[in-house]
Amino acid sequence: MAVGHVTADVLSVDAPAGERQADGTRAAGAARRPGGGAFYSGLQAARLGLRTLLITRGSPAELDELLEPYREEFEVRVFPAERTTTLSTSWPGGVRTQQVLAWAGPITERLQLDTSILHFAPVARETPSSWHGRAEFVGLTPQGLIREWDEHGQISLRPPAADSLPERCDALVLSAAERESCAGLLADAATRGATVAVTDGARPTTLLLPDGKVMHTPVPVGEHPRDDLGAGDVFAAAFFIALRDGQDPGQAAAYASAAAAIRIEGDGPSAIGERNAIERRIAAS
Repeated sequence: MAVGHVTADVLSVDAPAGERQADGTRAAGAARRPGGGAFYSGLQAARLGLRTLLITRGSPAELDELLEPYREEFEVRVFPAERTTTLSTSWPGGVRTQQVLAWAGPITERLQLDTSILHFAPVARETPSSWHGRAEFVGLTPQGLIREWDEHGQISLRPPAADSLPERCDALVLSAAERESCAGLLADAATRGATVAVTDGARPTTLLLPDGKVMHTPVPVGEHPRDDLGAGDVFAAAFFIALRDGQDPGQAAAYASAAAAIRIEGDGPSAIGERNAIERRIAAS
């Protein structure tokens, strides 16, 4: 179960080459597609064979249209809002930047859950910190908790509110760029015995273990990277699932890195791999 805004991602004309036709123009459908941590994480979980539910907030009609190509793969529960959270993404100078064009608002409705894995995947400070019911394993990708934006939609990072960490958290995944802003969250997570993975692109993933030890796991070398939207969320889903299935953190990180590599080497959400593809990628590493 993934909780967070499914977004409308608007890609700019300077998108990576993988988003373009051979003549350099944008591929059909590349200008606007579904996104957000809950979407990418949920789609990866579904392709690993889990029955998956996304809980989100936004315009039902717009989300229906965005998610239509994937609706056979997971279930969706939409809390209605006037607008869907919309992010503009561009790559000036090859560096990805995003801007908030619209926000669906916080998810304030009561969450009644019964799930093996609960993934809080905020993109814009929308997820609650509590729920009712059963969740065997709770994971968090805190990216959206540290974002704030001005009246022009320009995004900056700041430490999250003290009460933003879920009431229970077994594992966190964040990027190296987010680590400083998440220092308070990491300290809180350490006191709760959570496992933390810090990804850093092609550099080794850093694992902060509950016993205080630090590990570094290598990342598969990608031969033809295309675009990395959602790669961190794909990593998180595979990491949480592997930990829940009993893999040790090092094994889980290797599995998650293979899943992320498959995503990066393809175009868009459709590139997210199934279990056999991830296993082949690990065997080839």
